[in-house]
Amino acid sequence: MEFFESNQIFVVLVVVLTIWFGFIGYMVKLDLKIKKLEEQIKK
Repeated sequence: MEFFESNQIFVVLVVVLTIWFGFIGYMVKLDLKIKKLEEQIKK
């Protein structure tokens, strides 16, 4: 537990970065699905 108490800023940074990367990954996946749907509509 000493690590978390003495390096709280790093723990917060890791959590925030994990959330951001998850959000970015979700947006990329959503963008690919939308592009696929747009191509189906054009056909």
